[in-house]
Amino acid sequence: MKEAVATKYPEKRRGRRAKMARPVRVRPSEPRDDHFEDLPVSVNASKDGIYFVTRLNSYYKGMRVFVTFPFSSPHDPMNCEYVAQVERVEQLPNEKFGVAVHLQMSVNYGS
Repeated sequence: MKEAVATKYPEKRRGRRAKMARPVRVRPSEPRDDHFEDLPVSVNASKDGIYFVTRLNSYYKGMRVFVTFPFSSPHDPMNCEYVAQVERVEQLPNEKFGVAVHLQMSVNYGS
């Protein structure tokens, strides 16, 4: 029988996560944050959250971002963009960061 691995963060997930490596596009939604466009790959996802690894150190807990998931190209009509909030940023080895975002609502542009 496997033992649960202890982490320094309490478990707050509402739903199951599926391991999936899909392209993601992340941009800040607040004008006070410096503009960037990050194109990481997801590690896992659920219906209301995504976890990805990045080398960009611009993320902070509580940051509001636009997340396109999955992302293929800026002009793909199948892209689904969300307003999300950064829930956790973890320092990882090799100058990488693990970022967990909570998807708050989808952004649908007029057709």
